[in-house]
Amino acid sequence: MSSGHWLALLLALSLASATVLAAPIWVGRFDPAQGELPLGWRIERPNPNAVPTRYRVRDWDGAAAVEARAENSMALLARRLNIDLAATPVLCWRWRVDAPLKTADMTRKEGDDFAARVYLSFELPPEQLDFATRAGLAMARLMHGDSLPDAAVNYVWDNRNPVGTWQANAYTAQARMLVLRSGAADAGRWVTERRDVGADFQAAFGHAPLRLTGLAVASDTDNTGETAHAGFADFRFVGKDEECLRL
Repeated sequence: MSSGHWLALLLALSLASATVLAAPIWVGRFDPAQGELPLGWRIERPNPNAVPTRYRVRDWDGAAAVEARAENSMALLARRLNIDLAATPVLCWRWRVDAPLKTADMTRKEGDDFAARVYLSFELPPEQLDFATRAGLAMARLMHGDSLPDAAVNYVWDNRNPVGTWQANAYTAQARMLVLRSGAADAGRWVTERRDVGADFQAAFGHAPLRLTGLAVASDTDNTGETAHAGFADFRFVGKDEECLRL
């Protein structure tokens, strides 16, 4: 084979390898046959005084999903993660609500409820935590357990704020809320989301995280006293240039 053909072959192989996509990393592929709760997930109760939200795995309009029912209640359904955000930075999932909450207002503690939210927890580089923040986290972990993260991004289905709104959590600036759906226009059906997790964290906090440590879903109504019914399905991480469609 001539040198020209070798160069052409090497170039073709290089281009082919450059377009190889990362395989999806499934972190929430639910199976109703496994039982009431998905394997590897656990109930966490940030507010131990609240009645816990009820979760179960079920088939729901063609989706194997986690169903959440909140009645003046709050609990997270959570799992730990070990994801390389450099290789697979994009989180894809499907979710639904019967209806948004009526009286929620994420700018106030008494309104800090959501029909549905997806919660990502992160570990931060030590230099990004000042003394006051470290002391506050240490005290909070004494009261609520070691699962409390350094920082969190919450993707929420809101009732009043426009899609794209960022808001610091009413209880702590270490958690930032991003409105992905708002109001009832998409209620009653499954909708798909795609988010670059690292980019969203950078937008929320102004720097990169050290690592992603956990994922949780929630439907919470302990502040407003309302009821909510939501579903979550098909959580997976994919490459930046990969579509979310592989189910």
